[in-house]
Amino acid sequence: MSYKNKIITLLTIFSLMSVGWGCIDGVEVELWGECYNIEETTYLSLSWSGLTGEIPPEIGTLTNLTILYLHYNQLTGEIPPEIGNLTNLTYLILYGNQLSGEIPTEIWEMTNLTSLNLSSNELTGEIPPEIGTLTNLINFNLSHNNISGEIPTEICNLGDSSLINVGYNNLCPSYPSCISQEVIDSQDTSECP
Repeated sequence: MSYKNKIITLLTIFSLMSVGWGCIDGVEVELWGECYNIEETTYLSLSWSGLTGEIPPEIGTLTNLTILYLHYNQLTGEIPPEIGNLTNLTYLILYGNQLSGEIPTEIWEMTNLTSLNLSSNELTGEIPPEIGTLTNLINFNLSHNNISGEIPTEICNLGDSSLINVGYNNLCPSYPSCISQEVIDSQDTSECP
């Protein structure tokens, strides 16, 4: 290859890189058309961004994330189990979307969470007893979904019951003592045994 052809090839590569030719493999991950550095991204706030579709499973590669805000978008589908790879998360805020399906079991293993807000979605399934292992959780909001079954007593391990909101679901009696009367009164119990 001549010197002139090498220069043209290099210029072509640089121009492609400058117009967003893609993320650097193994260093960055692409989420919603943007590249994020896997090692350096610790905070991701994409609230009110008009995001649509499913949460990409690749989000699980951002293992240094401590804060993830994706509220008030039009996200659909299930929460990917890969979100459980984000073991450093302290804030997981996904409210105000159209997320459906059951909450992945991996979320109940994220013991660094201090705030978990999945409210105002279309989530189904039950709250498992594993909720009690999230002892750092200060704020837990699962209201305005289609969660059913009984509320496990382990939810009372979370501390301040005024910051536990599971209202406006289909949760059945009997209710743990830490659940407020307001939350109890908001339940649709028409399908309860």
